[in-house]
Amino acid sequence: MSIIRRSNVFDPFSFNIWNPFEGINTIFDNALTAPGSNYANEVSAFANTRIDWKETPEAHIFKADLPGVKKEEVKVEVVEGGVLQISGERKKEQEEKSDRWHRVERSSGKFLRRFRLPENAKVDLVKASLENGVLNIVVPKEEVKKPEVKSIEISGEGK
Repeated sequence: MSIIRRSNVFDPFSFNIWNPFEGINTIFDNALTAPGSNYANEVSAFANTRIDWKETPEAHIFKADLPGVKKEEVKVEVVEGGVLQISGERKKEQEEKSDRWHRVERSSGKFLRRFRLPENAKVDLVKASLENGVLNIVVPKEEVKKPEVKSIEISGEGK
């Protein structure tokens, strides 16, 4: 938040508070965005792919927010015998020469996330769907086999 002054006189009763860290993100953003470099956009897209992973008694469930990404632009794979890999690319919006951008905050570029699945994951039965910008991945779990207990009758003298 910046101090807004309507005149050269400081108003001590103003609710506008000076933030000493204002603009610090701009300094770091400028350091990453050299002319002709896509590094910042690629890092941003990679870092902004948020994924939740929860476990239920029946499955491991992954949810990823991928707004504006089509299912053709996303790939879900199980690699290396038990690593769930989610990858894709957010396409950059077409720019017209007459366009004048004021702010660009939505990320574009490639993204990749990997998760080592537990031993009880049925990697052959993984299902994925993309609805309303949310990627849902369901990895079924093997049933936990309860050890069979067999009572042994004890022979001999007893009271």
